[in-house]
Amino acid sequence: LFPPPTYSHASVVEAGTRLAFLAGSVPLDADGNLVGEGDPVRQAEQVIANLREQLRATGSDLAHVAYTDVYVVTSDPAVLSEVWNVVEASGLSTGPHASTLLGVACLGYPGQLVEITATAVVPEPAITPA
Repeated sequence: LFPPPTYSHASVVEAGTRLAFLAGSVPLDADGNLVGEGDPVRQAEQVIANLREQLRATGSDLAHVAYTDVYVVTSDPAVLSEVWNVVEASGLSTGPHASTLLGVACLGYPGQLVEITATAVVPEPAITPA
């Protein structure tokens, strides 16, 4: 296989490890309003911010994500690259992280251009000596 630039072809999680399977993170704000209408880069930034919150709620973070699917409403490889640049800048693509970047025809909310699903390791809490 060719060497991927900023992701892995595969990631391995040991048996018995706790995992979080996250539904698609979408570009909506806390009030349910679409952020960045018509702007896939701004939407990707909001999606990453929401993904951080989803991960935090499970006890995980971007560094523990093992797999993502990144969906972008476009048929233009340049737009896919712009969104992937946001993913890279977030730190999400570091470590043994496998990902698929897809151009799609439509996503679930009107005006939505970006969505990311993720699977993450949930690390065991650190034990503090008494």
